[in-house]
Amino acid sequence: MASRVLSPAVRAISSTPSVPFHATHSFHSSARRLAEVAATPLPARKPVGAFRGGLFGFLLGSTLAGAGVYYYVLEEYKVSNELLTEDIYSLQASVQRVHSYVQTLEEKLQELEKKK
Repeated sequence: MASRVLSPAVRAISSTPSVPFHATHSFHSSARRLAEVAATPLPARKPVGAFRGGLFGFLLGSTLAGAGVYYYVLEEYKVSNELLTEDIYSLQASVQRVHSYVQTLEEKLQELEKKK
């Protein structure tokens, strides 16, 4: 159905004289321009072999992973050290409280012995 509707329009467009496509746009390269491109050599590039590239990647990855682990362990060490220090200070405060309590008990016992 669509082909019957569009076929007169297509015939009308194709029957009109038009400018040939090759005359409107030409994509050519002159021999001189091609010679200039071929004359300039590409810079020599030292190829990186798969073994060297793999070794370099492995060393780089290992170094980065090692550095990450080092800083992670260092941070964990600092946190655990701070917690341990807090525990030591709280233990010291508890020992001082017990010491003062024992001292007051000893003083009271000495006073009771003097009264007898």
